[in-house]
Amino acid sequence: MFKTIKNAWAIPDLRKKILFTLFIIFISRLGAVVTVPFLNTTALKGLMSQVYSAGTALSYLDTLSGGAFAYAGLFAMGVTPYINSSIVVELLTVAIPALERMAKEGEEGRKRLGAITRYVAVLLALMQAIFYFFYLHNSSYQGTPIVKYNSGWQQVFAGFVIILAFTAGSTLMMWLGEQINQFGVGNGISILLFAGIVSRLPHILNSISIFWNAANQDPASYGKYYFLVPLFFVMFIVMMWVVVFMYDSEHRIPVQYAKRVVGRKMYGGQSTHIPIKVGLSGVMPIIFASSILIIPSTIDFFLGDRVKTGFWRSFFDAFSTTGWIYCILYFFLIIVFAYFYMSIQYNPIEMANNLRQSNGTIPGIRPGKPTSDYIAKVLSKVTFVGALFLAFIALFPIIFGAATGMRTLSIGGTSLLILVGVALETVQQLESQMMMRHYKGFLD
Repeated sequence: MFKTIKNAWAIPDLRKKILFTLFIIFISRLGAVVTVPFLNTTALKGLMSQVYSAGTALSYLDTLSGGAFAYAGLFAMGVTPYINSSIVVELLTVAIPALERMAKEGEEGRKRLGAITRYVAVLLALMQAIFYFFYLHNSSYQGTPIVKYNSGWQQVFAGFVIILAFTAGSTLMMWLGEQINQFGVGNGISILLFAGIVSRLPHILNSISIFWNAANQDPASYGKYYFLVPLFFVMFIVMMWVVVFMYDSEHRIPVQYAKRVVGRKMYGGQSTHIPIKVGLSGVMPIIFASSILIIPSTIDFFLGDRVKTGFWRSFFDAFSTTGWIYCILYFFLIIVFAYFYMSIQYNPIEMANNLRQSNGTIPGIRPGKPTSDYIAKVLSKVTFVGALFLAFIALFPIIFGAATGMRTLSIGGTSLLILVGVALETVQQLESQMMMRHYKGFLD
């Protein structure tokens, strides 16, 4: 990977693209720490320290925004509205025939779908900004309100400015991602998400130093951290290796094309394959599952100390991010959503029809329904293996943190998959652009 980046840096055109991408990342991180007006930053910092310990949806959003959510920065919404919009439009494309026809219209149809995605993203950003403002407006830390003005026309004006700033920041982040797509390297939205997650790594290193210092100060009580901290680094490297291995793994369905004579020439007769990626669903099943299971913890956080005992206290404890019911449901939901995402990405019947129209067959399988059944069976097996892989990546940090007491060191499965996936995707794009620039063509 480093060799690829070094070789790309030696090419002036690619060096400009890399520098432009780094410049956009710098702007995104600068906007993340610029707090919107009319907020008490000291009280906000104390409030968000409670959010981290609660493990609610707000802490999840803060991780994806690279800490901008906790700072109530201009880019507090991050690229989350655009990601949610993309998911919604993709699901609606399967359910609504008009959008499905639009997706099949080629470049023009994709442009129209992209415009719809952007409009929906702005709407979601506005809704999320309104939610965040009312949460800050109704919150306080040790008696100090988060929003400075809470009455009269000043409250209305402050609310309007804060909501507008959050919405504009999210829209600007979406525009910055599109600029990377056009003038930089990699997928813009993924790059910004990657930069936000990487910016949280210093906080993890700070937590490591806290555990290590505790072991130095009191070896009798905390001496176990001499073993657990190095173990954390080893397990982190092992998990990264597993993610890279699964991203590169694929099942190949062999395909044989029949020979046919057109005029005086013979076409076909070659053997090829249909690659089915083991990690074909990517990080989406984890995002879907965590978005659903984080709801009880978020409700518990908003209720505060109103529910201290009884059934509901046991219910919220079981659905906390360290509860056993949470882990079990997390496992099954990841598998369910992996199959769901596979079903909207692959159509075995359409794949079988395309093979028959191009005179292609799977050796030993008859064309038509037997071919579609065989493809569906292979997809089901590959999806199950990929879903188990995703469940392992998602649950291992939770189990490790619960077993060792080092929960602040745990890197979520979503973050790890995004880090590795974006890095691999960007390096592959650099390699393809270098190959394109080194291709001599037919005239040399």
